[in-house]
Amino acid sequence: MSSKGLKHPALLRMGHGTGQDAPGPHPCLSSNSLCHGRETQLRCQTSAVELEERGQKRVGFGNDWERTEVAFLRTHRLLRQRRDWKMLRRRTEEKVQEARELRELCSGRGPWFWIPLRSHAVWEHTTVLLTCTIQASPPPQVTWYKNDTRIDPRLFPAGKYRITNNYGLLSLEIRRCAIEDSATYTVRVKNAYGQASSFAKVLVRTYLGKDAGFDSEIFKRSMFGPNVEFTSVLKPVFAREKEPFSLSCLFSEDVLDAESIQWFRDGRLLRSSRRRKILYTDRQASLKVSCTYKEDEGLYMVQVPSPFGAREQSTYVLVRDAEAENPGAPGSPLNVRCLDVNRDCLILTWAPPSNTRGHPITAYSIERCQGDSGEWVPCHEAPGGTCRCPIQGLVEGQMYQFRVRAISRVGSSLPSKASEVVVMGDHDAARRQTEIPFDLGNKITISTDDFEETVTIPSPPTNVHACEIREGYVVLAWEEPRPRGRAPLTYSLEKSVIGSGTWEAITSESPVKSPRFALLDLEKGKSYVFRVRAMNRYGLSDPSEPSEPIILRGKPATLPPPAQVQAFRDTQTSVSLTWDPVKDSELLGYYIYSREVGSSEWQTVNNKPIQGTRFTVPGLRTGKEYEFCVRSVSEAGVGESSAATEPIRVKQALATPSAPYGFVLLNCGKNEMVIGWKPPKRRGGGKILGYFLDQHDSEELDWHAVNQQPIPTRVCKVSDLHEGHFYEFRARAANWAGVGELSAPSSLFECKEWTMPQPGPPYDVRASEVRATSLLLQWEPPLYTGAGPVTGYHISVQEEGSEQWKPVTPGPISGTHLRVSDLQPGKSYVFQVQAMNSAGLGQPSMPTDPVFLEDKPDAHEIEVGVDEEGFIYLAFEAPEAPDSSEFQWSKDYKGPLDPQRVKIEDEVNKSKVILKEPGLEDVGTYSVIVTDADEDISASHTLTEEELERLKKLSHEIRNPVIKLISGWNIDLLERGEVRLWLEVEKLSPAAELHLIFNKKEIFSSPNRKISFEREKGLVEVIIQNLSEEDKGSYTAQLQDGKAKNQITLTLVDDDFDKLLRKADAKRRDWKRKQGPYFEQPLQWKITEDCQVQLICKVTNTKKETRFQWFFQRAEMPDGQYDPETGTGLLCIEELSKKDKGIYRAMVSDDRGEDDTILDLTGDALDAIFTELGRIGALSATPLKIQGTEEGIRIFSKVKYYNVEYMKTTWFHKDKRLESGDRIRVGTTLDEIWLHILDPKDSDKGKYTLEIAAGKEARQLSTDLSGQAFEDAMAEHQRLKALAIIEKNRAKVVRGLPDVATIMEDKTLCLTCVISGDPTPEISWLKNDQPVTFLDRYHMEVRGTEVTITIEKVNSDDSGRYGVFVKNKYGSETGQVTISVFKHGDEPKELKSM
Repeated sequence: MSSKGLKHPALLRMGHGTGQDAPGPHPCLSSNSLCHGRETQLRCQTSAVELEERGQKRVGFGNDWERTEVAFLRTHRLLRQRRDWKMLRRRTEEKVQEARELRELCSGRGPWFWIPLRSHAVWEHTTVLLTCTIQASPPPQVTWYKNDTRIDPRLFPAGKYRITNNYGLLSLEIRRCAIEDSATYTVRVKNAYGQASSFAKVLVRTYLGKDAGFDSEIFKRSMFGPNVEFTSVLKPVFAREKEPFSLSCLFSEDVLDAESIQWFRDGRLLRSSRRRKILYTDRQASLKVSCTYKEDEGLYMVQVPSPFGAREQSTYVLVRDAEAENPGAPGSPLNVRCLDVNRDCLILTWAPPSNTRGHPITAYSIERCQGDSGEWVPCHEAPGGTCRCPIQGLVEGQMYQFRVRAISRVGSSLPSKASEVVVMGDHDAARRQTEIPFDLGNKITISTDDFEETVTIPSPPTNVHACEIREGYVVLAWEEPRPRGRAPLTYSLEKSVIGSGTWEAITSESPVKSPRFALLDLEKGKSYVFRVRAMNRYGLSDPSEPSEPIILRGKPATLPPPAQVQAFRDTQTSVSLTWDPVKDSELLGYYIYSREVGSSEWQTVNNKPIQGTRFTVPGLRTGKEYEFCVRSVSEAGVGESSAATEPIRVKQALATPSAPYGFVLLNCGKNEMVIGWKPPKRRGGGKILGYFLDQHDSEELDWHAVNQQPIPTRVCKVSDLHEGHFYEFRARAANWAGVGELSAPSSLFECKEWTMPQPGPPYDVRASEVRATSLLLQWEPPLYTGAGPVTGYHISVQEEGSEQWKPVTPGPISGTHLRVSDLQPGKSYVFQVQAMNSAGLGQPSMPTDPVFLEDKPDAHEIEVGVDEEGFIYLAFEAPEAPDSSEFQWSKDYKGPLDPQRVKIEDEVNKSKVILKEPGLEDVGTYSVIVTDADEDISASHTLTEEELERLKKLSHEIRNPVIKLISGWNIDLLERGEVRLWLEVEKLSPAAELHLIFNKKEIFSSPNRKISFEREKGLVEVIIQNLSEEDKGSYTAQLQDGKAKNQITLTLVDDDFDKLLRKADAKRRDWKRKQGPYFEQPLQWKITEDCQVQLICKVTNTKKETRFQWFFQRAEMPDGQYDPETGTGLLCIEELSKKDKGIYRAMVSDDRGEDDTILDLTGDALDAIFTELGRIGALSATPLKIQGTEEGIRIFSKVKYYNVEYMKTTWFHKDKRLESGDRIRVGTTLDEIWLHILDPKDSDKGKYTLEIAAGKEARQLSTDLSGQAFEDAMAEHQRLKALAIIEKNRAKVVRGLPDVATIMEDKTLCLTCVISGDPTPEISWLKNDQPVTFLDRYHMEVRGTEVTITIEKVNSDDSGRYGVFVKNKYGSETGQVTISVFKHGDEPKELKSM
């Protein structure tokens, strides 16, 4: 222990040891003489202590303090002596041990590793040092191995391996580590007494984060899991409310634990839910939202674990308003929350929508859903100036959800997302309870009510105050009475207007159970006080103390806009905004609005208030200028807009460039090298001003700068090198933002003069004009040409993922550019170039970066055209080009354009090449490349001779303008027979002139020829009142408008003029005809569905006295009809036949004139009617029906009309045509087409087809006479046939008896009738239904089939009804006659048959 830590004697008892060796104060020190005599000695002894105390010198006052100090110094000296003795003994023991070990080391022994090799993990292109320490006697032989293969530095590139042995410290230095250096390295040592070995693994990683090295995948997976990288980029999503959206990203490796992938929104971890699904499959993680709400807007981040730290990506999801049910209605509110939830009331808050669609919000409609009913009912309406409202009258223990609609004068918005489910309850009850644990997990719950005294009527509530005061309501709060009692409490409230001196009870729809109550009916401007009474089943408490005076607040004001809103460039499609915060506790966030410069309408950027003061606006159009403003959001609504930002063009923000790469040796001398490299992949949005190059000799430790000033090119000659040494290089690029990243060191290049005959490598091989199947390859010729000039180039291509290089062309090419075509779209290719001379192929160039072939949707092409001044131009626009970019034009890829032939005009993001004097020298391929862009922006256009001629013609038309002709000369006949000549050209200026030339002489308006010229419409019009021979000739309109001219000629001669003259005369006569009644529609025929022919015409311009007449063959037809109201004339022909053939005429006349119309129904017109009747008849044919008859089976179809001359029918049986014969009969009537099969047989079964032909149309009807149909028809045939036989043989009276007969008395009556029947029937006569007895005067005579009854000398008794009754086995029949006998002199009476 050092004396440095001792600062007080009391510390001696707290230090090491027992403290018994410490002596107490010496008694002699109390005398003053002793103190003075030893003062000098004490000072000398304590000088060293004072130095160790770092100046902390203590000075005592009086003898007590001196004695203490002397005791302290003595004790200190004794402790130091004791420590020195222990230290000396320890050092002696150590020296003895070292001597013993030295003797052991000096004696012979086998090697062993004091410090073994240690594994290393290093980056690619770095140096790794493996070291170990051995002990052996004698010194051993050392050998190094790589994967059990001995390492011989002579077999590897110079400087690759360096092996040293420094007195037992063995080292292996591996320089410029590559992926192939990942291996297991072993060192083996051996001497006469034995051998030993030690090994270590070296793992080399690439800068791209890919796994590399020997067995590295297994090693890393076993130690850390897979190294997962993102292979896709999350892009901003613009979703729409109520619609789905998804986010997805791809990984380079499978994620072993899918649950380790986490999604966040605005920093909050997201979980899968009914509306949101988090998925992972096939190295793809996705987040899918089935129904989007505004609350889903925000910054989304996906995070996946990795051995080197969590990997993450983020993007913003913006949610647009859904289409409103009422066009123009505002967007829906959002962030609906329930606050201060009590037993029967709560406070509802929400955020106002960002887009009101031009109409201010006048109110908010609140809807609620109770329990799981799913039924939303309106429950309250809040004013438009607030986003906060109390909800009362709720039921304790019930679950509720709420949603809000915004209302404007246009209509209501869509509903917001529903709030979280809340359960109404007494949330103060938990605070009144205490849980006491006991007995291993059990609890006892004790309520403060248990400690209260037993009370019946509660005490008054206390602390009545307004916890919230708004424009439209006040929320009162109070504390429960103490003691409150155990019975349930309700409350009654009273109010009083200050100065009134009276209290008024406040009524509510339901009992107030919570110590909260919202008053919604207070009057503005009045001051109120309130008091509350508690009530239970025992009674009502006394009133509480009145509250402080309360008055409604005024309308809440919206928050002011934020200040200092500034816009900064971010990416090609986004802009970063910042602003000063609005310091107010009511702030809910900010809404951002944007518009393109030149537009007056602001577009909503976000629909969810932003909490911070910085935001990146995505989804903007590259190269366009935008303005932005910000508005504050609070419960009072959306505030005023901030001042618009300065217009900002959407471009990449300026940043330092990334590192150059791809170093290559282009030429080498004895003491100098020419180094080339590739530009940075990210140029930082600005021009590369130059490069700083460093060199490193492999024999040295330090790097040295090659240049102090930036090198403008990517080729640098490095001098003052040592021949035979190996050098590596690195570089940095610089732009206006500063110096960029330092590149990785290049490969080692040996400084050795090139003497090979073949040329060196070409350099700066680059691909441009990349399309789906082609690209342009360009390069620079080699700096070292070898033994002779370069005679050509050999180009090779390698598909990404393949190791085989294939030639692009069958032979070498002479130029330094080549268009490569016929490539496969969607694949990546790598190219390299080799120069060749007479000695052969030289070194290959540095391969290009992989080129992915695709047609980019936003790729721009060169525009070729003619401008307003008539100049031919080629223009190229690149909105995404950085501000410092230049447009480099070339013709046929041979360098800059000739300024003698072209003029180049550059604008913002656009360049234009104008051909000064277009000619054949300008034909060729024009290409343009935009510099300083991270991605390839280039295009080309081949201007052919044909296209140039077309452009020159168009240029001539623009420089020598012609008034555009829309419509040449047109000829119209007007209503009264006037002739209108007119033409139309493009719209002309008021200064345009017209000269109308007729037969080489200018004409002007006259009474017969009116000329008009409407310049705004470009209309030239000439109206000739009465066309005559004097108007024959040519008409020429000469137009001029500034420099533009045109001349249009119309020739009216020969047949064209004669034809026009006849038409004008006919039109004039027709107009005169129409001055009286005339036929608006001429006479025409029409056929109805019932095949009735109607002749119809229509007359107009009639009056009451107008007469209408029908004529047929010049004879008037009284059957014609005429309706004066409609002017329709109608003549109906029920059944058209040949007799109706003739001329039909309708005539109308009155005192103003007459007109007629004629219809010739002869020849073709009549044939057309009959043909149409036949067509309608064929279409009206009903389906074939089968009918059994007494003769056989009948097949028929009903038609509305049939005409033998114009309709043809054909019957087919089993596709065989049928003709009438003995057993087959066919026929037609006016309404039926039939086929009769007599005596049918089984051979008559089958399909029957009827074909009806009318004109060019034919119709087929079919039926199947087989099976049940045939059986039914045959049964009916047999039945009818039997009935026919019965009817034929039945006894019946055929003829002879009259119905009535009269006869005079005393005459002889003879009645004869004919009968039939087989067998011969029995005959009997009846009189008045009684049999007649044939005696005396009655006689009957039968002669064959004639039966006669004779009554002699008839008298009045013979009058009556007589009948002859015949009967056989088939039936019977009675023939009756009434006989009337009249006396002499009487007139016979007319009798009716009875």
